Amino acid sequence: MTLASTTPPTAPVTLASPLRWLALGWADLRRNPVPGLVHGLLITAFGAFLLWIARDRFWLLAGAFSGFLIVAPILATGLYEVSRASEQGRRIGMAEVLGLWRSGDGRLVRFGLLLGLAGTGWVLTSAGLITLWSPVPIHKPLDFLRHVVLVRDIGLFEVWLLLGALLAAPVFASTVVALPLLVDRPVTVGTAVTHSWRAVASHPGPTTLWAALIAVLAALGMATALLGLVVLIPVVGHASWHAYRDLSAVAGPG
Repeated sequence: MTLASTTPPTAPVTLASPLRWLALGWADLRRNPVPGLVHGLLITAFGAFLLWIARDRFWLLAGAFSGFLIVAPILATGLYEVSRASEQGRRIGMAEVLGLWRSGDGRLVRFGLLLGLAGTGWVLTSAGLITLWSPVPIHKPLDFLRHVVLVRDIGLFEVWLLLGALLAAPVFASTVVALPLLVDRPVTVGTAVTHSWRAVASHPGPTTLWAALIAVLAALGMATALLGLVVLIPVVGHASWHAYRDLSAVAGPG
């Protein structure tokens, strides 16, 4: 049996699909706004707390920022449950979402730990690169802005961005389908990750565009002093469920 065989009818995956997923995510939020906005408020408040704690220490801030971006999808798993219920013609509230959170699903815990390790690896790699290449020590965010981002010569900042993209790509490929799949089906973490990679390999163009849209929306949310994330987090979370549905239909046997 394939995973696609038990899912509802899906649309063909094209370059237009990411915009369709966002539209469906927005429709899910409008249909049942309370759970989504609660997710958005909680995750945004957690991110703001991390930023406040690490505001004057660049490396702590980098670690908090990376960890937030990587672990946030784990915190948003309740949104997949809301979208799944909506897909089935049901409307659930925070009580059902809290039930999912309290379940202590070991698969999600293990996946979250793996993502946390990936984030730690990025911070350590980034620290090594900047420490070796930067002409002056980087201690505060302002140091990074002055001596890495705003320098005239092309070099460290561009390499830093490229390295971040190279490290983020396999993390995205491992999670884009795996996380909703773990919520939806009793499969192992290994099976979910394999299925996710197969889905990305089947449609590299749409999934790359989807990753870019998520990055742009995250940047927009942060540019609004995090306030935009209150709405963008549930929209992207719900949209990720619809991305999983479409991509699962083409990923082959699970």
